[in-house]
Amino acid sequence: MSAPHQLPDSAVNPQKARKGFERVFHATLISLHGLRAGWSEPAFRQEAILSIVMIPAAFWLGRNWVEVALLAGSAILVMIVELLNTAVEAAIDRIGPEWHDLSKRAKDMGSAAVLLSLTLCGGIWAAALWARFVS
Repeated sequence: MSAPHQLPDSAVNPQKARKGFERVFHATLISLHGLRAGWSEPAFRQEAILSIVMIPAAFWLGRNWVEVALLAGSAILVMIVELLNTAVEAAIDRIGPEWHDLSKRAKDMGSAAVLLSLTLCGGIWAAALWARFVS
């Protein structure tokens, strides 16, 4: 129960009061707004355009459902990590523009996460291409 001086969660965030299909519908709209916001970021846009090519290619390159899932999933994972990195950067920038060691660390770690997801994706695709065309 909230204290008398606090607003209930539903007054601050109407999503908290929604139930069932209405909640799922509004959550989907919020997610689509997030994708639209991500599209304004050049890195996410590049990764999304590459994924438009890579995901159908995964069905051609993969020899079974596991390989297809790894190939397509690694491309989607890159976009997920990029969106999370962008969210961290936006939250840090919301706090303030001044330089702070913890802000730098958070942004650097977000960037490192993107690099690792790109490395994983590249490794999976390289291995699949090698298996398909070299061995």
